[in-house]
Amino acid sequence: MTEPAAFVFDAYGTLFDPQSIAARAEALLPGHGADLARLWRSKQLEYTWLGALMEARSDFAEVTRQALDYALAALALPLDDAGRRALLDGWLELAPYADAEPALRRLAGRPRWILSNGTLGMLEPLVAASGLRAHLDGVLSVDAVGTYKPSPRVYALACSRLRLAPARIAFVSSNGWDATGAKAFGFTTWWINRSELPIERHGPAPDHVVGALDEVAR
Repeated sequence: MTEPAAFVFDAYGTLFDPQSIAARAEALLPGHGADLARLWRSKQLEYTWLGALMEARSDFAEVTRQALDYALAALALPLDDAGRRALLDGWLELAPYADAEPALRRLAGRPRWILSNGTLGMLEPLVAASGLRAHLDGVLSVDAVGTYKPSPRVYALACSRLRLAPARIAFVSSNGWDATGAKAFGFTTWWINRSELPIERHGPAPDHVVGALDEVAR
């Protein structure tokens, strides 16, 4: 294996837990928090792919609002504007996974960046609130290229910023489709497979499949 010269991490689902918003949803809509959080996240990802294919892309903050409105309608859950705002603000305060900070700290000495579908306006407050800022060298948003992962143009942002060939960059994601897209681009990839899912079949398999971020650091 080529020794990685830098580490690039997906944000949502990899360093930060999107399902941590379920507690906020449960407080607003008792008995429905977990179902709402799951459907919201699923539709959020679907809308990124559809927007990119339709070449009618909204930024991730707008996609997140659209996906929330869909999930509320699909589950027939009434929620006022204040409640919707509270849920959307939850994306600025997602809980980091317990192994995120120790793993990033152990990788000190090499560049550690985020490359995410999120806008900088969503990601920067999230990183600051999580306490991970001291362990990251920077944040890259897909907004710089106007499309979403798994477009090669997104992954190329890391190569341009770090001035490294793809194989010298270790790309870490908990999303199987993202790990496959990154491997197809040429990154050395780690898939954090927390749910023990099968490997995606639509492209090349990731270089490494592990269960937690601390296994990447080891």
